[in-house]
Amino acid sequence: MTAVANDTTPETARKPLAERLRISERVTQGRNLLAKAVSVVTGLCALVLVAGALMIALDANEANALVDFVKQTAAQLDFGVFDRGNGVFEFEGKNAATKNAVVNWGLAAVVWLVLGKIVSGVIRK
Repeated sequence: MTAVANDTTPETARKPLAERLRISERVTQGRNLLAKAVSVVTGLCALVLVAGALMIALDANEANALVDFVKQTAAQLDFGVFDRGNGVFEFEGKNAATKNAVVNWGLAAVVWLVLGKIVSGVIRK
């Protein structure tokens, strides 16, 4: 009577642990995938900011749709703090627009990369 109610063979005792390990492994894989996605997205944001600054520095064709798209997207990604018109650093004189774009958007790109590293690290832990 007690033998049926208390089935603790080694095989049945290990199943819950093995199942928990599989679940834990899947959660870890999911977290790593999410962390990689965050790194890719923040890296792309930084790349857009650098490309926008480069297009301004090289005096790219303003009428080109791609140039316009990259510059507008970079302006959205600068947090408003690193705006090339009213950013952390404001240069005057010769090549001021280029200096403002390179320095301010460059700082914004660094911030995106640092935030991506921090967030992906938190997700992995």
